[in-house]
Amino acid sequence: MSLPEVVSRSEWLEARKALLVKEKAATRARDELNAERRSLPMVLVDEDYVFDGPSGEVRLLDMFEGRRQLVLGHFMFDPSWDEGCSSCSAGADEVSDGLVRHLAVRDTSMAFVSRAPLAKIEAYQAKKGWTFPWYSSFRSDFNYDFHVTLDPSVAPAEYNYSPVEDATPGEAPGQSFFLRDGDRVFHTYSTFARGTEATGGSYYYLDLTALGRQEEWELPKGRSDNARAAMPNFES
Repeated sequence: MSLPEVVSRSEWLEARKALLVKEKAATRARDELNAERRSLPMVLVDEDYVFDGPSGEVRLLDMFEGRRQLVLGHFMFDPSWDEGCSSCSAGADEVSDGLVRHLAVRDTSMAFVSRAPLAKIEAYQAKKGWTFPWYSSFRSDFNYDFHVTLDPSVAPAEYNYSPVEDATPGEAPGQSFFLRDGDRVFHTYSTFARGTEATGGSYYYLDLTALGRQEEWELPKGRSDNARAAMPNFES
């Protein structure tokens, strides 16, 4: 197992300060990127999508629960599956009641949408003990329009803003963000693949540790005796 070099406290401090310069530059770059993201134009959602929820049919507007913004997680749960995606489940495990409350204070709601029928969603949600709002898009084209269900027989396959050649029908992860202006809903942003990591908890904590995520692709090599594939499901 490869571990960090052992040095004196003064040598460590010198190396740490050098890294801090780069960390501050990355923070400033992130602030600039966030500002650029907020400057993106937005698109009116004029499709009347119908979802199934615990209280019956809902529209996208209803998911805002009266707030201005909506954070929507595209949870991989194919209608033929009995349980949701393990990686999506790992992310959902980290959605605490406190996080949902904090978002609400800033006029933002959070919800999840899957293509599985509501009965399967509710059974799995009860098993996992989750309390966040979770809706079924089984009866709408929502997943296809937002490119998180890939099926060339329904719509051209595209993921992360690129066409997918020879796509096999299936589900894909992502997050979409919406803004409400009165009764009008606007799509402001979507992110897919590793773009969703920015809102995850464990990965970004692990990035600050000496052993990192303990996945095969990371440098330096050999830090973990049990290097895992790049799958954020946290299964032992």
